[in-house]
Amino acid sequence: MTPNPLIGILYHWLGGLASASFYVPYRGVKRWSWEIYWLTGGIFSWVVAPWFFAGLQTHDLLGVLGRTPTNIKLWAIFFGVLWGFGGLGYGLVMRYLGLSLGMAVVLGLCTVFGTLIPPLFTGEFHEKLLATASGNIVLLGLALTLLGIVIVAIAGGKKDAMLTEEQKRAVVAEFDFKKGVIVAIFAGIMSACFAFGLAAGEPIKAVSAAAGTGPLWTGLPVLCLVMFGGLLTNAIWCAILIVRNRSVGQFAGAASDGNGRAPLLANYALSALAGTTWYFQFFFYTMGESQMGRLGFSSWTVHMASIIIFGTLWGFAFREWKDAGPKVKAIVWCGIGMLLIATIVIGYGNRLALGTGV
Repeated sequence: MTPNPLIGILYHWLGGLASASFYVPYRGVKRWSWEIYWLTGGIFSWVVAPWFFAGLQTHDLLGVLGRTPTNIKLWAIFFGVLWGFGGLGYGLVMRYLGLSLGMAVVLGLCTVFGTLIPPLFTGEFHEKLLATASGNIVLLGLALTLLGIVIVAIAGGKKDAMLTEEQKRAVVAEFDFKKGVIVAIFAGIMSACFAFGLAAGEPIKAVSAAAGTGPLWTGLPVLCLVMFGGLLTNAIWCAILIVRNRSVGQFAGAASDGNGRAPLLANYALSALAGTTWYFQFFFYTMGESQMGRLGFSSWTVHMASIIIFGTLWGFAFREWKDAGPKVKAIVWCGIGMLLIATIVIGYGNRLALGTGV
């Protein structure tokens, strides 16, 4: 099957929608502590969904992983562990900054590191990006993405400057700009390690293809390893919090405030939905990357731009921008427009690299 970058862009948009939407079900969880619903949802994100869908679409999943050299599997898991720290920070950023501003700060850093370091690490940066017209177009798309992120972040800063502390906490209950930015910087850098994990697991795709797996699905076994690494980090941290906060009883229905009972069935269902939605961003990411051709690492930029587009739209849906003035809202829409243009530019650059461009 010949890769089609424009179809790849559509898959990445679906992944961005899933990523931007995963935290929405968590907002409906009642009377559970953060570590309880984060770990519950995470079991679906890091274990259930990856292995279920990889087992469904991969020919001989266990055989593919068994034939993969141990060092490749360990590197994929290692970067997954580092990415897990970013995931932890990401959850905290949503609590401190909200969907729109939090995503802008985290994903700006994540975009740069996740897109540029893989080709630098493999020594292909000059060959694929600097020395070709298609590579230059992809770099232009990256620059436009960063510009769009900056525009959205500026709008977020202006919005927050206009609000009182009471107004800020009305839309983001635990709003703390300083704490949120510090956590966001850390989360953005560490979250980029997911892209490194995918790059480290690249040889697994060839093993999977040789086993008869279709081109859209060869990346799914890699997700099993990288997300297992994320499980290790998150599970350890959540276990520490559970012991510290004595919250283990909430799994059986105890309420976080110690009074009455939590809505157990609803909380488990919402956490499972959130966790599975979180996984789907990478499910669609691997599908999109399979369509991007020789500049597949640029998928990370498209993925990040898509997340910010849909994350900002969710921010409007949850009225995080309701007290912002018309000029501030106009700035936000300019940023979203810039990100849309950036994804199209990157798609064109990848199409050109395949020899199908004008």
